[in-house]
Amino acid sequence: MHACMTDLFAGASAEPTGYDASAIEVLEGLEPVRRRPGMYIGGTDINALHHLAAEVLDNAMDEAVAGHASRIEVTLEADGTLSISDNGRGIPIDPHPRFPGKSALEVILTMLHSGGKFTAGAYATSGGLHGVGISVVNALSEELVVEVARNRTLYRQRYSRGAPLGPLEMMGPTPNRRGTTVSFRPDPEIFGAGVRFAPDRLHRLARSKAYLFGGVEIRWRCAPELATEKVPETQTFLFPGGLADHLAEDVAGESTVTNQPFTGRHEYPADTSGPRIPGAASAGRVEWAMHWTVAGDGAHSWYCNTIPTPQGGTHEAGFRTAIIRGLKGFAQLAGIKKAADLTADDALVGTRIMLSLFIPQPQFQSQTKDRLASPEAQRLVETAVKDHFDHWLSDDQERGRALLAFAIDRMEERLARRAEREEKRKTATNARKLRLPGKLTDCSNDSRVGTELFIVEGDSAGGSAKQARDRKTQAILPIRGKILNVASAAAAKISANQEVADLALALGCGTRDKYRDDLLRYDRIIIMTDADVDGAHIATLLMTFFFQEMPGLVAAGRLYLAQPPLYRITAGADSVYAQDDAERAHLLETRFKGRKVEVGRFKGLGEMAPMQLRETTMDPARRTLIRVTLPESHQDRFVVRDLVERLMGRVPEHRFNFIQAHAATIEAETIDA
Repeated sequence: MHACMTDLFAGASAEPTGYDASAIEVLEGLEPVRRRPGMYIGGTDINALHHLAAEVLDNAMDEAVAGHASRIEVTLEADGTLSISDNGRGIPIDPHPRFPGKSALEVILTMLHSGGKFTAGAYATSGGLHGVGISVVNALSEELVVEVARNRTLYRQRYSRGAPLGPLEMMGPTPNRRGTTVSFRPDPEIFGAGVRFAPDRLHRLARSKAYLFGGVEIRWRCAPELATEKVPETQTFLFPGGLADHLAEDVAGESTVTNQPFTGRHEYPADTSGPRIPGAASAGRVEWAMHWTVAGDGAHSWYCNTIPTPQGGTHEAGFRTAIIRGLKGFAQLAGIKKAADLTADDALVGTRIMLSLFIPQPQFQSQTKDRLASPEAQRLVETAVKDHFDHWLSDDQERGRALLAFAIDRMEERLARRAEREEKRKTATNARKLRLPGKLTDCSNDSRVGTELFIVEGDSAGGSAKQARDRKTQAILPIRGKILNVASAAAAKISANQEVADLALALGCGTRDKYRDDLLRYDRIIIMTDADVDGAHIATLLMTFFFQEMPGLVAAGRLYLAQPPLYRITAGADSVYAQDDAERAHLLETRFKGRKVEVGRFKGLGEMAPMQLRETTMDPARRTLIRVTLPESHQDRFVVRDLVERLMGRVPEHRFNFIQAHAATIEAETIDA
């Protein structure tokens, strides 16, 4: 054994590698934010830039929602400086108990995870959860000035890139002023030179916040040179009706199914068994406004504690459930049995929905808060909305019946389309219209020319692909995990496998000796899997399926492999995608050499935003595809079949022998293990 150990380590170098305790970095203060801004605001692009504005405005809104502020002012200067002020209580300026040498203001602005929103003591409901919002803004600002009017005295402190430029200054008495003003200019070192706030985007943000909380007045002002036809120099937003006012403005002039919208507000009673929240009469509330339009695709907006959640979440799920349950319950009372087949999509087609939920300690999926994850939100919203919806339907029977008839019409249209597709599939007169319920999302073209079927792995990637696709020419078929290895399976097992059956049915061209290219429903079949080992395995299994079951499709050059990127490299507003480690290294040494960059690695297709997936992998003008063909030397199918049988067949010894025979020809760095 000693001899073996000696042989094992004989080639090991005794020279130090340079990796010792001194190589371990400890980032302190706000340094992690400047090193990796994407972890806190989702990147360094224009969306991330405006996330800074939202963070500061959300703090002011929290004061208003808590009942301490009635006015917020948003001012955009010509040099890109944004100022947001409120007439709330003002950030505390007295020394912090744990840090006697610093004011509470400086602690909040310079230390991550500091603030007054971790417990319910200062705020019953708020958008801030992690204590990183305003400190992140400070870290990523070239200059930030905060003024606090508190106890009839004005205080000011200046910062640059997260560091205070001096102590907290007492500016003098201010008897008629109270609240906090934060003025900041984003750092061009982070976001790139010349990158500025978009006035129209900030104007919309301020306006939407006023709708979300009817008790606050928001005053907008921008420099004269920034004003446009859509963005005035000054404007005041005050909507006592809240979301109902917004909805009325949104659907003005459109034909609607019912004369009156479904709007409401519900207060959740305070939990008397838990700790009492000072000044809080309830444990939160939900407000909604909804209308059914006769034409149009509809639009849905979801909010939690005034934070927009564009990806929805548990509050959306609760609302959808409440509406469909309420409508089915009304139909049951009316004796309309056909409504039993209604779905939420039937009831919500063409709707304009705005829902705003306020709850203590909400949970979001990330710091950018795009999706609400609080499990209790679904129950709270469903219970409140369903009770109001039941009354809304029964209070006016004609209104309820009109809405029910509209939903049933949509249901019957859906069922008729499904029956038509099934009939056309059976008769093969027009197989282009097939859609497998819950599986295939088809394209709209009647002709096969130019159409594509993307086979994607999993529902998550399938959801992103559905949003990223060109609806006219691109269809999506998600599969669950690794498809059956048809090379090692018996014929009975292949015919009984659901994933294989769905794939064959979606293509419509038959298998093996029954394959007919003229019945194939798509011009291209594109395998789109994650850029990792599991993705490569799934792609291999799918290629094996097509080679064995539809060799004519492969021979015709209709099978392709998508090439999603593995990395995204960002420096300021400049973002580039890299397919692999080699391309990443090349870009870092050339295009991004000497620049401060952020490198993000995609864990899978489901992690990519639909826009990213479209521009990198699905857009025909920008993507890269690999066509799967039979090499010229392997045109004899029996030769290729022998190779496939050895690599994918039932006998593992054949794979072992192949690996032994070819191991010497493989470069070590190409092995992904």
